[in-house]
Amino acid sequence: MVIIGTISFPPESANEVGKRFLELPPLPDYMTMKGPYIRGMMEGGIQGIEVFELDKAKLAEGVEYVTNRYVTYFGIPGFRYAIAPYFEAQEALKMIGLA
Repeated sequence: MVIIGTISFPPESANEVGKRFLELPPLPDYMTMKGPYIRGMMEGGIQGIEVFELDKAKLAEGVEYVTNRYVTYFGIPGFRYAIAPYFEAQEALKMIGLA
């Protein structure tokens, strides 16, 4: 399964976001990450996305880690984030009794 984290912030906050990014703790052993991938938008400032892959059994720990990762950015003007877990299709089918 994966946890997808998205962030956004205005361009004027980019330097502070970059400084705090360099201070983030390492990933836990039970998780891998793709990204962050960043894009600038005409409206809406800068957006980033990170994909964290982990075993379903570690979901609670993973959500806590990703949340704490984004707490690092609190206090930066205009910073926003969202966290969303996604299950593999096979896992979702099991949840509804079809696998």
